[in-house]
Amino acid sequence: MSLRSALIVSLPLVTGLLAGCLEHPLKQVTYDKTQVDNETVDVQINKDVDILFVIDNSGSMADEQATLSKNFEAFIGVLEREDVDANYRIGITTTDSGNPLCKQAQTKPEGGKLVLSSCLDRMALGDFTFNMDDYGYACSDYCKLDDAALTDRMKPTETQYSDGELAPRRWIERIEGRTNLPDDVTTVEAFQCFGPQGVSGCGMESHLESMYLALAQASREDSPTNYGFLRDQAILSVVFITDELDCSYNPEFGEIFTTNKTFWADPDDPQATSAVCFNAGVKCDGAGPTYDSCESANFGIDGSVGVPDDQAVLQPLSKYINFLQKLEDDKKMKQADQEVLVALIAGVPPGYETRDADIVYQDSDDPEFQDLFGIGAGCTLANPVDPDKPQTAVPPVREREFAEAFQVGDERNLFSICQDDYSEALREIAKKLEEQIKPACMTKCVKDIDPSTPVVDPSCVLAEINTAEGTRRDIPHCDEVGGEWVVPEGETACFAELIDRGGQTDSELDDMDPYCVGEGFNLEFKLIRTAPASAGTSIQATCELSPKADQDCPML
Repeated sequence: MSLRSALIVSLPLVTGLLAGCLEHPLKQVTYDKTQVDNETVDVQINKDVDILFVIDNSGSMADEQATLSKNFEAFIGVLEREDVDANYRIGITTTDSGNPLCKQAQTKPEGGKLVLSSCLDRMALGDFTFNMDDYGYACSDYCKLDDAALTDRMKPTETQYSDGELAPRRWIERIEGRTNLPDDVTTVEAFQCFGPQGVSGCGMESHLESMYLALAQASREDSPTNYGFLRDQAILSVVFITDELDCSYNPEFGEIFTTNKTFWADPDDPQATSAVCFNAGVKCDGAGPTYDSCESANFGIDGSVGVPDDQAVLQPLSKYINFLQKLEDDKKMKQADQEVLVALIAGVPPGYETRDADIVYQDSDDPEFQDLFGIGAGCTLANPVDPDKPQTAVPPVREREFAEAFQVGDERNLFSICQDDYSEALREIAKKLEEQIKPACMTKCVKDIDPSTPVVDPSCVLAEINTAEGTRRDIPHCDEVGGEWVVPEGETACFAELIDRGGQTDSELDDMDPYCVGEGFNLEFKLIRTAPASAGTSIQATCELSPKADQDCPML
């Protein structure tokens, strides 16, 4: 590294609050920049979280959708906790991306489009009716707001592509503690209406294709529902809620559901069943009826296994892994330790996430169930109303392997859908997001330019840099108003410096995050925005370094 006049620190862009508490009142101090070491340091800052829920809307999902609504507060409670205070966006789509067996006029496939309408209004459209039975309770038990009270009153917001233009969006967001919801509506109340997707969707669920289409459309200007949903440097999480197998198929081979009966459970059946999804995408080892293992595989149109990706009748798993890995790699270029998170609430036994139970792949002793799904249940939940009709879920294979490809550490992020309470599962999924959120510690020891005070008085300048546009704009310090830091009038962003490492001042506004203190740093940044930055924007900080770091920051 070379010696220059100041320390230049590149900070990843965030579109909101970056770290814990607030700065001490700024002092105007002059200093000489010519005697300072300079090196570039990446300060990891990110409290932005984009979450995509892919919710199974097939005929068996009423109870599960109701349970999700009932327990959603456990999820959002983590993200809105004061010491987390995430800037989140929540998008919702379904597992229905169409199938030759499902007539579009009947199932209205979303194809990855983000859905934001009250389930009360969708009840009237028949979305909660399956086989002539009404499952409206999955909505009405927890949703109390129709579109007139909720969707029609959504506040317009910006995206990183909107160039200041405000418009209603097809997602829930909370940035800097402010939501795009009506003032009298909480995120929990909104999700309890937006989350339930009904039971009229295609029974050949395309979990992975729906996810792919949803995220791909987020960067497509011609998508009126998804464009701008993803933020370049936001932590990304995908959460699947389902009781069946992934059936994302290659449209070139749609005949496997109609005229080509190679993968049918029984060629004499009048119509294909979901067993096609298992038989055309999963290979099990062992003689059965209990198998040693089951893994995803590429099957050709003639039933041959191990064919190249472009000859597989179901979309190859690599398509989806590579797609999401590319998103993760792009994020890692801006924040090296960022991980894309994938979670499932699906057909695994309770305790799977803690390794107290494992999936058992075995044929069902019920011939009808075996013909329907090609494999026995992965988990079962007793039905207190009708003991002869327990809730069942098919063990995921392709979805499981997809989630495992993005597993962080040794912890499984797969939870059982065969439970009457998802609180713990949702809380754990949110905690994985929380672990990705880190305070904006300054990773070098800054100079105290006024040693007469009990705290460090740093001298830093922050600027927004947009390399693509060739622009640089200095960011002002925040104003302290009524015990809070606010953006100065006429500005869209400001920054503060947190310098209290533990009871050095009476105020809590300048407290550093315990993580930064524990690592031995003596400065933490906080950035506040009133609007998102343009795509491609980064933050650069120029600070004066301590010439006596071993004394000023002995733990570094």
